[in-house]
Amino acid sequence: MHLPAQSFVGVPPRNGGVLTRTLDFAVIALGALVAARFERLPDGGGYDSALLAFALLVSALVFPLFGLYRIGHRRIFVRCICAPVLAWLLSLVVALVVVVILGDPWRPDNLRVLRWTLFSGTGLVLVRLVACVLSRRRERHIAGSRAVAIVGSGEHCRQLLRKIESTPNSRWIVSTIFDTGLDMAAAPGAMPAFHDRSGFAEYVRRYQVKELWLALPLSEERTILDFIELFRRDLVNIRFIPDVSGMALFEGEMIKLEGASAINLVGSPLSSDALVIKDRFDRAFALCALTMLCPLLIAIALAVKISSPGPVLFTQKRKGANGRIFEIYKFRSMRIHQAAHGVVKQATRNDPRITRVGAFLRRTSLDELPQFLNVLRGDMSVVGPRPHAIEHDTLYQNIVDGYIHRYRIKPGITGWAQVNGFRGETDRIEKMEGRVEHDLFYLSNWSFGLDMRIIVATIFKGLVHRNAY
Repeated sequence: MHLPAQSFVGVPPRNGGVLTRTLDFAVIALGALVAARFERLPDGGGYDSALLAFALLVSALVFPLFGLYRIGHRRIFVRCICAPVLAWLLSLVVALVVVVILGDPWRPDNLRVLRWTLFSGTGLVLVRLVACVLSRRRERHIAGSRAVAIVGSGEHCRQLLRKIESTPNSRWIVSTIFDTGLDMAAAPGAMPAFHDRSGFAEYVRRYQVKELWLALPLSEERTILDFIELFRRDLVNIRFIPDVSGMALFEGEMIKLEGASAINLVGSPLSSDALVIKDRFDRAFALCALTMLCPLLIAIALAVKISSPGPVLFTQKRKGANGRIFEIYKFRSMRIHQAAHGVVKQATRNDPRITRVGAFLRRTSLDELPQFLNVLRGDMSVVGPRPHAIEHDTLYQNIVDGYIHRYRIKPGITGWAQVNGFRGETDRIEKMEGRVEHDLFYLSNWSFGLDMRIIVATIFKGLVHRNAY
């Protein structure tokens, strides 16, 4: 059975009783355990366990009689305090009477029973108070939700459904779908999917769905006009959510430009708010990293200085966000040498230019640590596409599709490509294409959680790699 649009509001969950019963049994058992451990009292020869077992059995019979698992609208004091306390006291008294009769001349420890009564009774009340607060919050959210009918098909429609379902506290609830294609034979979950317009229109009118979203490509102009005509005499809000996946490099985001709406076809996939959050995290993380790694940085600097003549840090111009040029910092890992003008030769395996200390630093990625200074300066991020030498940018942006879009955001010390094995020398075009593919995936799917995942992966498996030399 599908859930009609008008029944979304005020529908309490009907299967909460199983969870509540389980919590009640757990609270009763935990209360008995805490009471028994509170003091080192002598064991009751198995009768204490029998008392707990009978208490659980009796409560399973008595609690429903007090309406503890019924959906009701009684006042909180009665439903959450009076009813569970009275039901628990009655269950415990009955269990005590049974065990005392069967276990004569055994008698329970009064202090232990009193503590058990208080601990479990308090727990039963707290469980219901928490459940009541969560239920009220859910009811307020559902009461403010609005049903929506969606017209569309394919991946664009499925992506829209996933966004609605995954958005915390979303005010929209999808009631039904009109499938304009053949690849969505059934709607997700229990909602109905229509292929005939008359049935779809009847459903929307019967359940008074006030929102109609047209998730269609721009080429479906005839379909868009047909649905506008279909509901022209109804008080239904019709909104167009165009599918621009065939034209947009990243997911098309709707923005406001001087009061006019626009869809980003080629632009930064991260919103201004996301960029601010990312920048604040980057600077805080870099400051903490530099503070904690200060002794290691000093030791590496001394080792580099002793290993060969020359400066401790190596600097090179790289492109940052939006193509802005900056100087990247690294610990010097090579001997001082004269490079040909306009030519940057990548390090190769067993490269004679690399010092013994430098080989270790490159293999363990410790030569990258000074880039936290670049992060503090705002030139780089902790996570992002790795920056390449400007000469390589000029070469690859003309032969690797989408290469230039890596610079829509700040380059990073580590990135999605690096933790997936795309690092080191790019002696074949396929390696650079794989790196760019992963960088664009990162841009399209950025989230704070993904950054955390990449940082953790870098720490545990990304510092040392066979391609790092």
